[in-house]
Amino acid sequence: MKSILKSMQNRKNGIPETVLPLFEHIMDNYEGDECYQKFMKAMDEHLTTEQRFRIFEQNGGCNGTGYDKVRKAFALKHAGLPLAEKLELFLDAFPGRKAVLNDDNTITVTFSCRHGYYLHAPKRKFNLPASVKTYFERCAGGRLYEYQKALGVKLRIKSVDVSALDEHVSNPVVFVFEVIE
Repeated sequence: MKSILKSMQNRKNGIPETVLPLFEHIMDNYEGDECYQKFMKAMDEHLTTEQRFRIFEQNGGCNGTGYDKVRKAFALKHAGLPLAEKLELFLDAFPGRKAVLNDDNTITVTFSCRHGYYLHAPKRKFNLPASVKTYFERCAGGRLYEYQKALGVKLRIKSVDVSALDEHVSNPVVFVFEVIE
């Protein structure tokens, strides 16, 4: 949460100075899961979707989880290839990933989280609290990080769709990333 707060304090991210004391208060007064849950809920209530996306593009969940060397090596090996071809090779090289390069220069990623929120959620139908969407927005930042490193492109979070989770917690979420470079 410290890195997220630091990004929020950076003026270029456009987070209103009036809400920063709320996040600082959460960081100073809570720990562990309670801090995380309160922080995510406050982000959902006090920041716009676009502001959260910009913050999570810089501080996504699961960034740098020990696979960076493999991702960078993949990017170097396939640097001269068109993006569509690199994406296809990436999906073959890293099983379990589901992504499509769309005609509008976006990448749609279908993702099922195998930890975090899923670990603690009941395996049944439920109504999602708002902070769950924010959790998956942060998760989108982690997937963005992964795809940027491996494909050697700059991406931006365009959308996060968690609607399938309303039917069942094991359903995947859908992230759409805009290709910038």
